[in-house]
Amino acid sequence: MIKQRVADLQNLLKEKNLSALIIPTNDFHMSEYVGEYFKARKHFSGFTGSAGVMVVTQTEANLWTDGRYFIQAERELADTGVILRKMGEPGVPTVKEYVVENVPQGGKLAFDGRVIPVAEGKVYEEELAKKGATLHTTEDLPGMVWENRPAMSAEKAFVLTMEYAGKSTTDKLADIRAKMAEASADIHVIAALEDIAWLYNIRGGDVARTPVVLSFAVVTMDKAYIFANKEIFDENVMAHFEQSGVEVKPYEEIYSYVAEIAEDKTVLLDPSKTNYAVVKAIKAKVVQAQNPSLLMKAVKNPTELENSKMAHIKDCVAVTKFMYWLKKNAGKIPMTEVSAQEYVSYLRSIQPGYLDLSFDPICGYKENAAMMHYSAHPETTKEVTNEGMLLLDSGGHYNDGSTDITRTFVLGEISEEIKAHFTAVVRGVLALQNAKFLKGCIGQNLDILAREPLWEVGLDYKCGTGHGVGHILGVHEGPNGFRWQNVPGKNEGGVFVEGMITTIEPGVYIEGSHGIRIENEVICREGIKNEYGQFMYFEPVTFAPIDLDGINPDMMDKKEIKWLNEYHAQVFEKLSPYLTEEENEWLKEYTRAI
Repeated sequence: MIKQRVADLQNLLKEKNLSALIIPTNDFHMSEYVGEYFKARKHFSGFTGSAGVMVVTQTEANLWTDGRYFIQAERELADTGVILRKMGEPGVPTVKEYVVENVPQGGKLAFDGRVIPVAEGKVYEEELAKKGATLHTTEDLPGMVWENRPAMSAEKAFVLTMEYAGKSTTDKLADIRAKMAEASADIHVIAALEDIAWLYNIRGGDVARTPVVLSFAVVTMDKAYIFANKEIFDENVMAHFEQSGVEVKPYEEIYSYVAEIAEDKTVLLDPSKTNYAVVKAIKAKVVQAQNPSLLMKAVKNPTELENSKMAHIKDCVAVTKFMYWLKKNAGKIPMTEVSAQEYVSYLRSIQPGYLDLSFDPICGYKENAAMMHYSAHPETTKEVTNEGMLLLDSGGHYNDGSTDITRTFVLGEISEEIKAHFTAVVRGVLALQNAKFLKGCIGQNLDILAREPLWEVGLDYKCGTGHGVGHILGVHEGPNGFRWQNVPGKNEGGVFVEGMITTIEPGVYIEGSHGIRIENEVICREGIKNEYGQFMYFEPVTFAPIDLDGINPDMMDKKEIKWLNEYHAQVFEKLSPYLTEEENEWLKEYTRAI
């Protein structure tokens, strides 16, 4: 099936005399997760992971993905003829290096200009011009040979009221216009779906697990527009727009609108989030900079923070009830990875104010947990018994916030080596969660705190240590994050400021054996201020037991044990009012001081 789909693409390339075709994992807004209509890379490669780029030439097909997906990609690409290119590995060319090398003198590189960010498109434009090659960007080639392609989503939108948003659209627009004035910009074009939803205080359902609306926004000094399918807005949303001074225009009109902007105007846009086709249509001067809304929405206001704390209590109640059920029933009743993740999803769904999962759960048993972004399916699910460990990474959207939590549960006897790995991960979480640091630090300054216990014994994990979390938006949000080295394209270099919410999630992944990850979310707070500057600290908002059955206390120092005991005391205090008497008796045992 995949071989035939690739052949169809290659025949199209030959027919149109095109040298190569790039198929990214993007929609028209450079979203991390995309709707079914936009999953061309998955359709033509067979790789189901959330991150990757496919490049097809007339003679071969390639798939690039990062370290989170190496094991999964090897399995899914087997027998497809698609070549796996492991990003960042020695001797593996980057997508750009491969494209520049394989598009010949005078050749043509194809991609749909609506699914490539302008920053990337410009690079190809400039590099290929050096060898007399050109771009072909005005056609959706995958769409021409994609049979039974899903329709573009058109889910109903709703208003996020002030009791949950904490700040009006009118006030947010005033803040945006102030930043536009600083940049001497007359017009601001916004393509990032999360930024638009945040700015206009709306949420939707056009991307699975991310409550956003397929839309573009344009803000001038006296007007604001949203380009979207008007059919998804009911009377409440339209009244909200009218009150906020927002005019609705058809989704596809964004291209003609920007083309008509007068040449003497200045347009502000984010080149990493705005597609190549939009920017190529603009004749006016363009100022390329990060969307001002990125930092604004990352720094949660007091209403969002208080609501988010409540959302995490609800979520951790669900996860703790799941842990109790799992520990009690593993090996006694039929259970699989799929049924386990379905049960925790059910426990979330009965919490007050539940909206949806914040991402598809990662539920991996034993060796499957070594795949960081493993996805359990009915046809491949593993039976769960009272042996080894189960890793569960999951989260939910509630009307008061979004969550992301990982726990690894010990279900039977584990080796001393695995206990050592488990303990090292817990030590890393505690060290970073309890960090004190000066304002001005970024994730690269702090990441070592989580990795050091693993580096001490020659272990590491091929991903970042944590990411920002959106407020009823994307579960991955910049510009805050933890990573020990800069990765191009990862917007995680932001300075930590009060109000940011970030995950801490170190792990150990041993192929063919086991995977361990523990993940908490924390709020960045301001601490003491003195002659040395403003000190910062983290306030945990995730409160669920860390499985003591996986910990070897002899491998922890007194300070680490104190941190863990204090954390578990808070877990019991915060969750016990929501649990049954039987569950609380069990929780006392799993939050006991060690």
